Amino acid sequence: MTPEHARLVAALRELRAGAGLSLAALAERTAYSKSSWERYLNGKALPPRQAVQELCRLADQPQGRPLALWEIAESRWSGRSTATPQPASSTSTDSSTDSSTDSSTEGPPPQPVEAATTEGPRRRLGRNRLLVLLASAYSVIVGGVAVVLLFLLPDSEAPRAEPSPSSVPFSFAPLCHGAACEGRDPMRLICGIGPDTLATHRTATGAHVELRHSKKCGASWVRTWGTEIGDRVDVTADGPTHRVRIGNAEDAATFVYTAMTEATVGGTVRACFRPASADGERECFEARVTEPSAGTPSSSVQPGSGGGQSPTEARQGAAAR
Repeated sequence: MTPEHARLVAALRELRAGAGLSLAALAERTAYSKSSWERYLNGKALPPRQAVQELCRLADQPQGRPLALWEIAESRWSGRSTATPQPASSTSTDSSTDSSTDSSTEGPPPQPVEAATTEGPRRRLGRNRLLVLLASAYSVIVGGVAVVLLFLLPDSEAPRAEPSPSSVPFSFAPLCHGAACEGRDPMRLICGIGPDTLATHRTATGAHVELRHSKKCGASWVRTWGTEIGDRVDVTADGPTHRVRIGNAEDAATFVYTAMTEATVGGTVRACFRPASADGERECFEARVTEPSAGTPSSSVQPGSGGGQSPTEARQGAAAR
């Protein structure tokens, strides 16, 4: 499986996990069988474009990024990304035209021995031109693919640099717990299925920020949407701080997640939102992880403040940072 195909498979798995549908449910709601979806989600076969669109529809997610990944994977799968143009046939024509022009202006036609003597350099010149054409075409193709990948690859701060998924049967069982989840993607490790929402906050810019927690994984993360390019969100819970930045219009149009942080029962998880604008204030809020029977946990939210600080303190804290 190529890296392009692997990124597409990871995106499809994330969509399916967000939709919470089994293979049988996907087969019932789409025109593709259960075995077909199994091959698509395990990287054994490249799904049709319509299958990607159907999965986006079921997951209620934008189609932009998954379809872009599909275009790149399909191009590599079909071999279109490595095709090179046929060499132009004008070399031989130019050579014959040059020969006739030289013979008409320089006098009588050359003797056969002289023609044999000059034919060797002309052939070498034609081969050199062909090599230059092929090298130029290869450079253009490689440069084009590099530019496309540069714009489509996730931002370096986002927790999306997980290893490529292997061709193993898909499972709803979480793939990590506690400290093993620290700094990793909640969707790819199946922690994003049926999580609890610890707290929700609407920022001054209109963005939505949620503190999410998975009891099965023993970890928390932040989910945000309605953001603008350049906004940043981070999460911490008595450990490392994990941050994600809205890098492009596709990120701003869909859900964006931070990496996970280990969060135990009784612990406090804190989320902070930093708007892209230079004059925007940081907004923080927090929530406590409780037992399932303890009810909905309370959260302290103060828009425009740094999690309980006054506006002046928040501005001072932001300047210190």
